[in-house]
Amino acid sequence: MLICGIDEAGRGPLAGPVVAAAVILKDGAGIEGAADSKKLNESQREEVFARIVAGAEDLSVGTAENNEIDEINILRATMKAMQRAISGLRMKPDLYLIDGNYFRLEGGLEDSMNYRTVVKGDAFVHEISCASIIAKVTRDRIMKQHHKAFPEYGFWSNKGYPTKSHIEVIRSAGICSLHRVSFCRKFLSQQIIRDEQMHI
Repeated sequence: MLICGIDEAGRGPLAGPVVAAAVILKDGAGIEGAADSKKLNESQREEVFARIVAGAEDLSVGTAENNEIDEINILRATMKAMQRAISGLRMKPDLYLIDGNYFRLEGGLEDSMNYRTVVKGDAFVHEISCASIIAKVTRDRIMKQHHKAFPEYGFWSNKGYPTKSHIEVIRSAGICSLHRVSFCRKFLSQQIIRDEQMHI
């Protein structure tokens, strides 16, 4: 039986995409060290990421960018990222296991799928744990790449999350093209909002 675990990373940050991963493991296969990505440090995640890529039967990643998040909200953007991850799979699994308690795709596509949502699935379901690591490492790498273009925001370390220093830069300098306006609005003066909207 082929089981596909699905999870996302990046619902809470102020900048960057939300990233979803879909991972299918060989029947009965396990990946050493795989656990909820939040319980692993960065170097551990990188090590397990490589094992998952090498050992998975199939895997795919989907993203929804910050402008999409602003346009349709973070929940719908997360579902869009998941749908993109699913559509990128070469194989069709027998069962999809999705982290959380909500799963709705465009056009009601989920009605044609054999799926279950699992609350805290990243901690309890091996395939979802693997998906959480693929999503997290992929997103962290994306944000590190963006750091080169926008070093003042500290994306290398904060990955777009609302750290104190990140918020301070937003308040003093405004936002860049990677920021989610809907998430950052409370930190911006009205003048900065007007200026930024002219450039987005």
